[in-house]
Amino acid sequence: MFQFGKTVICSQDYPGFIVNRILMPMINEAFYTLYTGVATKEDIDCGMKLGTSHPMGPLELADFIGLDVCLSIMKILHHGLGESKYSPCPLLVQYVDAGYLGRKSGKGVYSYRASPSNGNPRSRI
Repeated sequence: MFQFGKTVICSQDYPGFIVNRILMPMINEAFYTLYTGVATKEDIDCGMKLGTSHPMGPLELADFIGLDVCLSIMKILHHGLGESKYSPCPLLVQYVDAGYLGRKSGKGVYSYRASPSNGNPRSRI
């Protein structure tokens, strides 16, 4: 695999394997943090970018991945592992049910439609 510029990692055959099993609960917890009013979406993302040196916050990343994809993965983790900590946040479910799928639909946690007033494609809801 090194000839393709890729690094191989190994995992046992479990739902979510490695990356999704760690990443998706973090994204889900960011939704719970927003849902319960602990902080604004901007502060959640800013805090995680500053505190973890990630290039984007978890809510922005969820929009990039697709909220429907995030929800599907959380359902698979919840069903496959049977632990309540993998239960999808009701806010994530509400967004997907409303058609807010993230960047691909133009609206998710953030709005990605160009605003006539400022032309910024990352205008906030």
